Amino acid sequence: MDAVDNANDVIWQIGVFDAHCHPTDIMASIKDIANMKARVLTIMATRSEDQDMVRDTARQYPLKDSTWNARNPSSRYVVPAFGWHPWFSHQIYDDVKEDIHPDQVDHYQTVLTPTPDDDEFLKALPAPRSLRQFLQELEERLAEFPYALVGEVGLDRSFRLPQGPSAMTGDMKNKTGCSDKDYTPGSREGRPLSPYRVSIDHQKAVVRAQFELAAKLQRPLSVHSVQAHGLIFELMQSMWKGYEKPSKKERKRAMDAPNAHQGQDFPKGRNQEKRPSYPPRVCMHSYSGPPDALRQFLAPTVPAEVYFSFSTAINFSNASTAKVTNVIKAVPDDRILIESDLHCAGETMDRLLLEVIHKVCEVKGWDLQQGARQLKENWERFIFGAAPLV
Repeated sequence: MDAVDNANDVIWQIGVFDAHCHPTDIMASIKDIANMKARVLTIMATRSEDQDMVRDTARQYPLKDSTWNARNPSSRYVVPAFGWHPWFSHQIYDDVKEDIHPDQVDHYQTVLTPTPDDDEFLKALPAPRSLRQFLQELEERLAEFPYALVGEVGLDRSFRLPQGPSAMTGDMKNKTGCSDKDYTPGSREGRPLSPYRVSIDHQKAVVRAQFELAAKLQRPLSVHSVQAHGLIFELMQSMWKGYEKPSKKERKRAMDAPNAHQGQDFPKGRNQEKRPSYPPRVCMHSYSGPPDALRQFLAPTVPAEVYFSFSTAINFSNASTAKVTNVIKAVPDDRILIESDLHCAGETMDRLLLEVIHKVCEVKGWDLQQGARQLKENWERFIFGAAPLV
């Protein structure tokens, strides 16, 4: 066994934690979780077809409390995340404030842009469902799993609706090592794209409702953001308004004030005595924004903990890695997570996780043992909301 194999063994012994993945897209792979080297998978739901699948998988590999690692480090666990992805947001109609039951064609002509005039295309789409009802179901699922997240949710300015039936291409099979035999219905993979997008206003209505539920239940979020980092920040900022941490100037003023060293508190936001109205922790999954955009998410006044996860599939998928390298360097050590973002459990998922750990450690200048421990602590803090217990 060479030095690399020894180093990798150390990583697996410390523990590897996938912060964002989709193995329920290939349900036949779920049985392989038990034999994976990764310790925990944080599995995302995205649409109507996979909500129950994520729930059932989490029941099969339950993580019941935050002492899991001390009791049985050889077991494998799943942390579920329930939510409605922006790629499927057109399938929801917003009846949160008004009791409506829109006609299918009328609904899609309202939320899609440019306005479709192809009735055949619109009638082939799924019947839209109630946002109010989905939120009720989402809350019930979250109640069953005390550490479940809200995710994958977010905004996407670039995606277009697919056409035709779901079918995974040969390229996708080669990347994942998985067959399309048991591919979960509803996926966009392998399908030609239409010219239609979901209006950003409709996407914002769907994601805001889910953000608000995460705030109500004080659950973390896993956020998809493509060409929409500013909009995501504006949404979060509107939710934590009044809860901001004191700025450096305010802290200095408090320290310089008379009696500052006699137990006087630092200034607090005007709403700090109330239950927070914002999600406590947010993961920007496979973060693709520039380094400059990090500043707003990591500003000292931001009361939520914002994490950034990275994957080889998205962040290191092209020849130029200068952008992601600069981003990873700029992210604080305690706010980095790793993920596979893969829709198939098993050896390929393990390999991608190991690859991204090596890449992050290289960029950060960490040795592999130090990096594995740091990434483990970050994931535990993101999920449990406190310093790791073990």
